[in-house]
Amino acid sequence: MHDIAHIRANPEAFDAALARRGIEPVADRIVALDAKKREASTKVQQAQSRRNDASKAIGQAMGQGDKDKAEALKAEVAAIKASMPEWEEAAAATGAELENLLATLPNLPADDVPDGEDESDNLEVHQWGQKREFDFEPKEHADLGPGLGMDFETGAKLSGARFTFLRGDMARLHRALAQFMLDKQTRENGYTECNPPVLVNDDAMYGTDKLPKFAEGSFRTTDDRWLIPTSEVSLTASVAGDILPDLAQPIRLTAHTLCFRSEAGSAGRDTRGFIRQHQFEKVEMVSICRPEDSEAEHERMVGCAERILQALDLPFRRILLCTGDMGFGARKTYDLEVWLPGQSAYREISSCSNTGDFQARRMNARYRPEGEKKTVFVHTLNGSGLAVGRTLVAVMENYQNADGSVTVPKMLTPYMDGVTKLEPKS
Repeated sequence: MHDIAHIRANPEAFDAALARRGIEPVADRIVALDAKKREASTKVQQAQSRRNDASKAIGQAMGQGDKDKAEALKAEVAAIKASMPEWEEAAAATGAELENLLATLPNLPADDVPDGEDESDNLEVHQWGQKREFDFEPKEHADLGPGLGMDFETGAKLSGARFTFLRGDMARLHRALAQFMLDKQTRENGYTECNPPVLVNDDAMYGTDKLPKFAEGSFRTTDDRWLIPTSEVSLTASVAGDILPDLAQPIRLTAHTLCFRSEAGSAGRDTRGFIRQHQFEKVEMVSICRPEDSEAEHERMVGCAERILQALDLPFRRILLCTGDMGFGARKTYDLEVWLPGQSAYREISSCSNTGDFQARRMNARYRPEGEKKTVFVHTLNGSGLAVGRTLVAVMENYQNADGSVTVPKMLTPYMDGVTKLEPKS
């Protein structure tokens, strides 16, 4: 959500920032709706005040025996009561129109975010790791997987396209990756482990900018709850409506959860394999901090995600997203793309975003600086640390062998009870 006071004071700057995201000028309409709403609200307040004064004056007039004055005041009160519903309705309707308009507008990009239309305009920040040289033609994970316990057929039989049934050591390796990530994030990176609900209400989805824009991309239950598309929703919304004490240290939360996305609008993209699923798992990182700390916290969060890939010795690159490729709620986003030798391409494995106070305004999350009475909206950040399924894919393709087996990375063997290799079934 955007700051109305800022828009009123800087309408041209607001439109210019939105133009970087391809949005037509809208500040004049916002300012006009805001003025109309405030005018109607003022009329309601004035009417209420006059009604209260007139009601008191009736008693005084009756006490003084001035019946005519009392009757005139009663008529005035009746007229005010008759007209107030119209003014109240006008204030409510204009307020709703304004809020609905603001809810459809994306966050304003940070100054250092590059302008661009799509992913082709993103900027590579750096690369890490040495790409492995194979003495055989490396396979894609979708070709390696079936012999190792990645069962696409049973997943489709049970649930349809974009569902997978993992078996045996493949399922164990998937679990090991999630546990490894959680241990890194909690023991080394200072995040508090959480186990949040994966079913949330409208307020949680709206507050984390998933509604109304992304309703089509999410699953909804018959009792009007939502299956989370990421635990960013549950973790960030945990402070909704709160006034937090001074945030000298950011609140850092992490969780490993199931995530669900309908993938509306992604027809034809990654339909083969384990990359884009309706049900998947992620280890998520969320930070809640003071505005002056959010830029440094963003860099720290991306570093936490990078260290998972470095520990697994998986080559990757960091990408700064342009205005046209950035998510709705983000003011700045870094993507980490891991190298997949079977595809001979980099693929996204983590996305870390600073949303500024955009989500905090939607969910009214504030903190009170030490020694001050006035509260300030917090800044919220979120990132994958990492997407578990995509990390499994990266391990399979980078650690594959000529015979179709996959070597388990050394740092994961303690989580695999000594299993060092996934062997294909004969």
